Amino acid sequence: MSSSPVSTTAPAQPYGRPPLRTVQVLGPGAGAGNCAHVRSLSTGLAARGVRVTVCAPVRAEGEYDFTGAGAQFAPDAVSVLRAACAAADVVHAHGVRAGLRAALALRGRRVPLVVSWHGEDPAAPGALGRLARLLERRVAKAAAVVLGASSDLVDLARLRGARDARLAPVAVPVASAGGDTVDPGKVRAELGAVERPLLIAVGSLVPHRGYSVLLDAAREWRGLEPAPLLVIAGEGPLRPELARRIEAEGLPVRLLGRRRDAAQLLAAADLAVLPSRWEARALLAQQALRSGVPLVATAVGGVPELVGEGAVLVPPGRPGPLAAAVTDLLADPDRRAALAVAGRTQAATWPSEDDTVAQVLSVYDELTERRR
Repeated sequence: MSSSPVSTTAPAQPYGRPPLRTVQVLGPGAGAGNCAHVRSLSTGLAARGVRVTVCAPVRAEGEYDFTGAGAQFAPDAVSVLRAACAAADVVHAHGVRAGLRAALALRGRRVPLVVSWHGEDPAAPGALGRLARLLERRVAKAAAVVLGASSDLVDLARLRGARDARLAPVAVPVASAGGDTVDPGKVRAELGAVERPLLIAVGSLVPHRGYSVLLDAAREWRGLEPAPLLVIAGEGPLRPELARRIEAEGLPVRLLGRRRDAAQLLAAADLAVLPSRWEARALLAQQALRSGVPLVATAVGGVPELVGEGAVLVPPGRPGPLAAAVTDLLADPDRRAALAVAGRTQAATWPSEDDTVAQVLSVYDELTERRR
């Protein structure tokens, strides 16, 4: 995965100082958005003379090649993480779980901790939800700065006790928005959608993604002629349950599992669907709008702030409006074309990767100056 060019005109540290050393921490369950962001951030920071170490699962290094971005890779074992953090000027964790691991590794040390909150569900129900909120409070109070990917996450971090919470929109790597040039017709043929509409959803198969509601909607539009094919790229604990429903109800849905070519699948689709009950700055939404693929998404979390007028928004948890929005768009090519233009226009307002790196580096510099 490559990143857009970054400016290297300014050194990371004033003349005479040693290079800034930072550790980027990803937890075992880090999603594609977090990994892509760390890859992009590592590229930009290394280009500015920062020494970057990425502590992450070995799987993530295999998929995102952090060493190819100019970083040193270290597996996320506790002892390795603690040793890496001890030698850092700033530790930056991505996600609440990664933040907790980093906070434990830094216990007893004065190294400042930055935590980015990208996509945790603030309203998860039951015992797991209570545990998540407990972890959020602990991480928020341990962090010198919390960077929220959307305004609602900044508010949440403050509610959980963060001393300093700031808005820091995460730029999707431009290369991942469009992917390599692939014949859409070939992709559609491989998926079995040659003479029927193709819909795509991308994301881990976990409860907050809203896939059960999406299957309810698919049941409603399966009567269309021709019936659209929905493909879901992602893996997770809900796969057996979703697979049973698809087979038992005869739904026009395919579970593709984890795919590294999700950008190419998206480029071949007629519509993208984001049915989540909560999202911050959804990677699929960014990819769809950049690629000019019409998007139907739930109006939750940071999604309305992200997409503006560039997508059709529906209420969460309600299959009827979701199915109706998809049906209406499939029947209206002019509306789809207008959404493609509006999506690209909205995407042009987002911060670039270079902007994101510059903002993060300014936070690092502020924290290290404060320590001096």
